[in-house]
Parts: sequence; structure tokens; C-alpha cells
Amino acid sequence: MRAVYPGSFDPVTNGHLDILSRAARVFDHVTVAVVNNVNKNPLFSVDERVKMLLKCTQGMNRISVDSFDGLLIDYVRRNKAETVVRGLRAISDFEYEFQINAVNKKLAPDIETVFLMTANEYAYLSSSIVKEVASFRGCIDGLVPDFVKDMLIEKLFLK
Repeated sequence: MRAVYPGSFDPVTNGHLDILSRAARVFDHVTVAVVNNVNKNPLFSVDERVKMLLKCTQGMNRISVDSFDGLLIDYVRRNKAETVVRGLRAISDFEYEFQINAVNKKLAPDIETVFLMTANEYAYLSSSIVKEVASFRGCIDGLVPDFVKDMLIEKLFLK
């Protein structure tokens, strides 16, 4: 069974990687799909985010990295996947994901969404929080891979 794990991953966090590694144990193949969301103003380009994820997933079996724009459901179908994987941190995530899932079910009743609860150590973690802490030179050790931390510092302070 094939799954797609979509997200903006701006930047990828250890919480994202936790969900991904667990999804890879459940599904035959997982495609991490970087969303090119025209409604957001990302810090990193789609290409940079794809490169981050490629480096993070090096050596991980049954995982590929890609990007897309448009409807997630269209992307899932093009990639012959049956399932969407989403991570949940808190009740607020559930409310948002519930809405998205309802729309996706209307568009594609045959595609399932599987929610994985984030590990407790990452329950508070989001890309937005990482960027905010990093922008004030706060410690982000353990929140993102070391090379992502370096990329953040370079992007924020060494432009």
C-alpha cells in the first residue's frame, strides 16, 4: 500500500521525521510531498525543502521525496497512492485536519487519510515555532536536524 505524507516542511522538523519514520513502518512506500502553497510565504523555496528532505531521508527504505502544487487528491491519484498520512499534535490540529479530510473525502471517497499522533517530545513543535525561535537566535537544538539548523541560521542571518 502506498501513502503520501504532504506538508510545507518549511523547515522539516524532528516531529515531521518522527511521523515519516513511523509511516514507513506501516506502508509499503511513503512519498513525502512538499506542497507549493501559493497562499503561504515560505522561508525556503520548494527546491530547498525537497533537498532538505532528501538529505533527511537518505538511507531510509521505502521513502521518496517529491513536490507538487494543486489539489492533494489529484497528486495522490497521479502517484497511485491509496492513503494520505497526516500528523496530529493537539486538538487544534484535529479541527483543521477534520475539515481538510471532509473535503478530501468529498473529492475522493476512495482515498483514506491516516492520522498519526506525534510523539510526546514533539507535541509542541511546528515549523513556525522553529523559525520564530531561530529568528531570535534561540536554541533549536534537537528540534531540527543539525544541517537544517545551519540552513536556518544562514537563511536568517547570512543572506
